[in-house]
Amino acid sequence: MSRIGKQLIVLPAGVTMAVDGREVTVKGPKGELKRTLPPGITVAVSGSEAQVSAANPDEKAERSLWGTLGAHLRNMVKGVTAGFSKQLEINGVGYRVAMQGKDLKLEVGYSHPVVFAIPAGVQAAVEKNLITLSSIDKELLGNVAAELRSVRRPEPYKGKGIKYVTEVIRRKAGKAASKGA
Repeated sequence: MSRIGKQLIVLPAGVTMAVDGREVTVKGPKGELKRTLPPGITVAVSGSEAQVSAANPDEKAERSLWGTLGAHLRNMVKGVTAGFSKQLEINGVGYRVAMQGKDLKLEVGYSHPVVFAIPAGVQAAVEKNLITLSSIDKELLGNVAAELRSVRRPEPYKGKGIKYVTEVIRRKAGKAASKGA
């Protein structure tokens, strides 16, 4: 039995969940999200609650999808009510970021500026060296933030690069520390 999957999903006021065949739609004040149900997993909506169930909970694949889909649906409900956001920080001498229309123009130590296209469904805001990404879709937001970080990953010697605000970079000593021994 999935501990996460068998929990009820509470729908706050103003949020509706509809199941049409194999597709679940969640509508709320911030927007609408859709997800296709995997085979063997069903969702029953009654009033302000939804229940996820597996056709055959003894199979490992269905049991794992049961809990995963429950977590995805909870994230969808939270997304259409409150939304999600991630902050990234740019560190380094001469490293800059600016909005160029809807895209980000990054100057992060390459011979040319990198233009990063922000996909539909994600909003970006820039303030000095902080990039704030926000969206109602948690999965899309995480993927975009990871792609943006991979433009210039933080390096362990000086910490230059793009990192999450909450991320801690493990620093290395470098060559000069080993010569003193």
